Amino acid sequence: MGKYEKNGNRIDMPVNITIAHAVADGYHIGLFFEYLQNEIKCTQKIEIVDILIADKLGRSTIYKELERRTHETWTCTNYRLDFMKKKKFIFIILVIVVVIVIGIFLRYQHTSPKRLPDLSEQKYEQVHSSIDYDQDDIDDQTDILQGALDYINTKPKYKSKYYNSGYSNDNYGVCTDVVAFAMQAAGYDLMQLVNEDIQNHPEDYDIQEPDSNIDFRRVKNLQVFFANNAESLTTDVSKTEQWQGGDIIIFQKHIGIVSDRRNKNGVSYVIHHNDPWQKSYEQDILEKRDDIVGHYRWK
Repeated sequence: MGKYEKNGNRIDMPVNITIAHAVADGYHIGLFFEYLQNEIKCTQKIEIVDILIADKLGRSTIYKELERRTHETWTCTNYRLDFMKKKKFIFIILVIVVVIVIGIFLRYQHTSPKRLPDLSEQKYEQVHSSIDYDQDDIDDQTDILQGALDYINTKPKYKSKYYNSGYSNDNYGVCTDVVAFAMQAAGYDLMQLVNEDIQNHPEDYDIQEPDSNIDFRRVKNLQVFFANNAESLTTDVSKTEQWQGGDIIIFQKHIGIVSDRRNKNGVSYVIHHNDPWQKSYEQDILEKRDDIVGHYRWK
């Protein structure tokens, strides 16, 4: 910017801008000059003495000039307020966008393995299986529960994929993998067991072409398998004593392992993996679901 000088009724000031075209267009330069011109108008002062002495104007003319200048100042002020409102609006939008992006980053595929507190005032005696299939001195019921907890501690990310090995092996998984790895911790190969049951009872399964690598990872197949091979228990969540850690809970399109911890009503939590937005693997959901189709205990 150069020095300003009076030129008749105007005050002129040279302004030069050099800017990289990569970051701005002529449109943006035009906005700058428009804003600069309005700022200058807003800061112009009315020199009444100059008007009286130099121009020898009458009182009425002075009032008209004051009114004109006042109107200009009001217009400039409105322009400035509008500009500030636009800036504030844009800033608020940007803040909202940033918050949403951060929220997505923090929630998407960031399911927490942190356990919920046991809030039940009534103490429930944990059921133990009479079988220790893998002979590790831990009964099957406890092994299945601990296997589910060990699996979620690996923080698997939710993604449905096909594996030639059957079991997921890349830290991705779905709801059925919680059950598969829980069973594996007790020494059971769920893939093999489901495949054998399909071969022995094909009429029970709605399968056109059996595929052992994926059949055991489908909820509808596990519903049939556990109905054929496990002890069927109540689906009434109010019968709290009949729900035990290590049980298998099946919904219409979902499956999980019953936790050994409970809410204040004595209703068990569920260890499961439902979607990539899930906040934690262990959740208090039984009382909120109306689509429970099966409750089983491995025998």
